[in-house]
Amino acid sequence: MTAAGHRTTAAKPPLWARKANIVLALALLALAVVGTTTQSWIDVRLDPAAAASAYLHVQGSKAATAVTALAIVALAGGLASSIAGKVSRWVIAAIVVLASAGIVVAAALVVAGPLAAAQGTIAATTGISGGQAGASFTVFPVLALVAAVLLALFGCLLPFAGRYWKGRTKYDVAGRAAAAGSGPVDEIDSWDRLSRGEDPT
Repeated sequence: MTAAGHRTTAAKPPLWARKANIVLALALLALAVVGTTTQSWIDVRLDPAAAASAYLHVQGSKAATAVTALAIVALAGGLASSIAGKVSRWVIAAIVVLASAGIVVAAALVVAGPLAAAQGTIAATTGISGGQAGASFTVFPVLALVAAVLLALFGCLLPFAGRYWKGRTKYDVAGRAAAAGSGPVDEIDSWDRLSRGEDPT
C-alpha cells in the first residue's frame, strides 16, 4: 500500500479529539473571557441613601486586572498547541489549566465581594473610598467564570486528543516515507526531503 493510500484509509479521530475542534474551542473560550472584561462587571451606587445617587460601572479589566492577561496566555497556548509536539502539548495543557484557574479565582472574588473589587476604581474616580457605596456584580464575571471552567476542561483534553493528531515534522515524514517504501510522496514530503538535502525526484 502506498503512503497516499495509507493516509486516505486511516481512521479519523473521534469528534472530541480532532485538532481543529480542540484548538478552535480553546481560542474561542479564551477570546470569550477577554470579551467579558470589556464589559461592566460591577455596578456601584455611590450613595445608596440618596434618592438620585450616581452610578459607577466598573469594567472587568479594572475589577480583575489579571483576567485579561491570563486569557491571552491561554489563547496563545491554544494556538501553539496546533503545531506542538507530544511533550509540548502537556506543557501547554498545564499552562492553559493554570491560567484558567487564575481566571476562575479572580472572577469568583468579584462575585463574592463586588464592593471590595471596585474600591480601586471608586477611589480613582471620586478621590475617596467607597465605604458607603453599594455594589452588585453583573452577569459578565459569571460568564467569564463559566468560560474559564470550560477552558480548563479543554486544556485537560489537549494532551489526550493530541494522541490522535498526525505530526508533520520532517522526522515524522521521514519515518512514514521509510515505512511506505518507494510510494509517491506529496508536496510536503518533497519539501521536507529537499530541506534535508535529498532529491525527491
